[in-house]
Amino acid sequence: MQITALELTKRLNALADLHGLVLHPHATEPWVVHPFSTTPTLHYVEGSLHGWWAPCIWCALGVAQLAGGVVRIHTRIGAEIEQIVVEVRNGVPLDADGIFVHFSIPPRRAWANVHQHCSLVLPFRSHNDINQWCERHGQTYGEAVTLERTAALARRWYGPYARASWRKWTVEQAREIFNESGLTSPFWEIPGRGTY
Repeated sequence: MQITALELTKRLNALADLHGLVLHPHATEPWVVHPFSTTPTLHYVEGSLHGWWAPCIWCALGVAQLAGGVVRIHTRIGAEIEQIVVEVRNGVPLDADGIFVHFSIPPRRAWANVHQHCSLVLPFRSHNDINQWCERHGQTYGEAVTLERTAALARRWYGPYARASWRKWTVEQAREIFNESGLTSPFWEIPGRGTY
């Protein structure tokens, strides 16, 4: 089935409106199709035959889940100097000790500026490092989650994406996934209804 360019634009905008993808700001082209980024980012997932960019470390763990097998996530602590490589097998990090993921912006505000939200979901070595980083860069301390728990969240969140039956999460489903992942503080609360 062929569709016109106008119909394609309409459909892409409809997907963007329900947060099914993120369009480039000045063109009707996919920029982010979570957990993948169509442009280079700080987080690169290396597979045996292919590689993919991800908007954040949570998304990179989601890509690892969808890719399956053994992959390596290349990223930097706090998006600064120290490079790290996280080896992941079937969505599970093989050495998650001592790595935390800092979520600066609460999920309820993520879609106000999803690029800012994703850019601030970063790996760190300790809570103290996160505090110093936030002070240094004028960012808000949100919530730190172990890499292992973030990977569990990614498996629950992104694992079903490859199924033909999958549909965009509702707010209620998103709340349930956060709760099942042990993310129960007020930081993770999402008000309202509809799709997330």
